[in-house]
Parts: sequence; structure tokens; C-alpha cells
Amino acid sequence: MTSTNQLPFGSAKELGFCPQRTRNLVQVLQREVDSKRLPGAVALIARRGQVLLHETVGQQDPANNVPMGLDAIFRIYSMTKPIVSVAVMMLMERGQLLLSDPVAQHLPEFEDVKVTSHINGHAVQHRPKHAPTVQDLLRHTSGLTYEILGSEPLQRQYAQAQLASRDRSNREFSKALAALPLMFEPGTVWEYSRATDLLGALVEAVSGQTLGAFLQDNILGPLGMVDTSFVVPADKHHRIAEPFEKDPDGGIAMRLIDVRKSVALEAGGAGLASTSADYARFLQCLLNGGELDGQRILSTATVRYMTADHLGDMGVHRAGRSGELLPPGHGFGLGFAVRTQEGVAAMQGSKGLYFWGGIAGTTFFVDPSKDFFALMMIQAPNQRDYYRPLFRNLVYAALLD
Repeated sequence: MTSTNQLPFGSAKELGFCPQRTRNLVQVLQREVDSKRLPGAVALIARRGQVLLHETVGQQDPANNVPMGLDAIFRIYSMTKPIVSVAVMMLMERGQLLLSDPVAQHLPEFEDVKVTSHINGHAVQHRPKHAPTVQDLLRHTSGLTYEILGSEPLQRQYAQAQLASRDRSNREFSKALAALPLMFEPGTVWEYSRATDLLGALVEAVSGQTLGAFLQDNILGPLGMVDTSFVVPADKHHRIAEPFEKDPDGGIAMRLIDVRKSVALEAGGAGLASTSADYARFLQCLLNGGELDGQRILSTATVRYMTADHLGDMGVHRAGRSGELLPPGHGFGLGFAVRTQEGVAAMQGSKGLYFWGGIAGTTFFVDPSKDFFALMMIQAPNQRDYYRPLFRNLVYAALLD
């Protein structure tokens, strides 16, 4: 089944992709399904505004033997972040905030936030030298962290504070996070973090709308992303893609967020569900410079700015798992990792490419220099670090110019 909001189709050969090598990509994914390591997948490649590949392999719901559909709905987790980052930039374009604004200007609970330093083996809290800004949140240099990235003392505090709870509103989440110290001085180091969840609260504070309502009115609705939301309505439940009941590599039970019912938290960092066709429309809008089908959501200059490197010489915290998410030869923009060198990283890609993914395995990348993007939707959390580079390499293996 093809969604009615699909981008137009084109020929792989006419769009500069080898048909046989493009077919090989699907065959490799089918091989992974046959090996019982991947439940199913939807792969999509588009160039020059046309889709040259949109195919499925495997099962959408392996427990019930439901085949994968092109319109399958996936928990995209951190692929929510680029959408929310765009929302923040829309507010900037409207003159409702500056990226240099201190976070506390919009979320006053951060007025007294402290940084933890270690002096002679003792933890000492003090005011940061520079208050975290909106730009810091967008590029993950705010001093925040993620409890899932390690077991350092502050990360354990995050876990103890149950920051992953979906029972709080976005503003309640913001206040719970503000009660904890920062892990780093803002603006000094890249550490993947709960910053985009906090941006969800900031969007609400500035716009006066709930995050879901703002996204629907300003991004999802205008772009025709008809199947993207924080809650999947009952008449679409049969389209939700599921992982294996148990991890094929370890046997542990696989538990993903429940997107079938409403919860208090509309998580800006990880809460949306979407389809390949919907997310393709979002990526095509970015590749077009902020416009799709007559709907402009950002200026071309703003898209270029977002997808430029915003780290410069700033360091990356590589002691924990955060550093593994930003490969060598990459920086970070405002919601995306950005490739700064053709080589160095252990996967293919052009300079200027930007990308991100979700913890359940979904992934995308956009290559402006070659005018194409690709995305893969899967629900295989513990295998994501294998399938992301595999998919990237297979796509570039099929690109002929």
C-alpha cells in the first residue's frame, strides 16, 4: 500500500543510481530478515524530488505474522529531534526568540542552575560561567546529559529522578531537570542529552501551545505528514511496526514506548511516531531549502545555518557512550550531525551531509551536494549500530555520480 502523501516516483537509472545495486540493497536487508536478526524494514531513497526506491522487507508485526507495509508506523524516537529543532527555528524566524537567549529567559526554573565540578576529589557546585542558551540546547552543548549514556554520578541522578517518565508534562519535566546540576560548563563540550526534550517545553512556553499542537499547525499539517503524531489513533493501530518479542542477540524482552495511548509528556526528544512517506516529506522540505509543495516552513538561509557545523573546535565528550554517536570527521548543527570531512569516519558520505537516527533503529541522512536523501525505518533497538552504517554504505554503493 502506498500512502497518498507519497512524493512522486522516478527511475533509479535516470536519477543516477544503478538499478542492480539499488536492488542489492533490498536483497541485503532481506538477507538480514532471513537470518532472523531483523524483523522487517522500509527503505526509501529520493533524489531531485523523486523517489527511486520505496520498498519493504520482512514483517511489521513478527509476533502475529503481519507483513511489513509501506505505510507502517514506526516509533522514531530521536528522529523527533530534528522536527522539534525546526520548530524552534520557526520561532526564531518569527522574532519570538534569539538563539543567544539564556534558557532561563523562557524557562525561569533554570535561573539558578548549577554546574558540578570536582576539586581535590570532591564535587562542588557553582554557577556556570555562561548560562546555557537556546543554541546550546539545539547543538547539545548546554552541559546536560542523558541517563542512558553512562553511569557517572549525575547520570545516576537523572535515572533516580525518573527523567524518562512520561507521566510529567513538558513543563514539569523542565522543572525536574532544572533541579539537577549541569554535567559540563555550557558551551564547552558536546554531550548528547535531554536538551531537545527541554526544547519541547521551551516551544510551549514561547508559543503558548502544546508541543503537539504547534507541530501539527506549523510543520506536520502544512507538509502533509498525515501519519506523524505523539499518539497513534485507534484506526491506525494495525499499522504500528513492532520489534521481535525478544532480542535476537541476547534474548531479553524488547520494550518500546506505547504510542497507542495519550501520556502527559509529548517528548520533544523522542516521542513521535511516523511513516517513511511522512518523514520523506520532511526531509525533502529541508533538501528544498525549507519549502515543499508551496508550503514554506523555513527560509533557505535558515536551513543552511541549521545544517552547518556549530561546534568548531569544541570538544566532544568521548569518555562515555555519547562520543560514539558523533563519528570522527563530524560536527553538529542545530538538530543534526554534520559531516565535515569526506574521509575519517568509517562509513561513506559527502562533506556537508547531515543525519540522525532513533534508538529503535530508524535512520536518515541528507546529502545536499548530491541532491538526495535516504531513510530506513526499522524497530530493532539492539542492532541499530550495525544496520545504520550498513544501510548508508549500500546506498552510496548504488550512487553512480
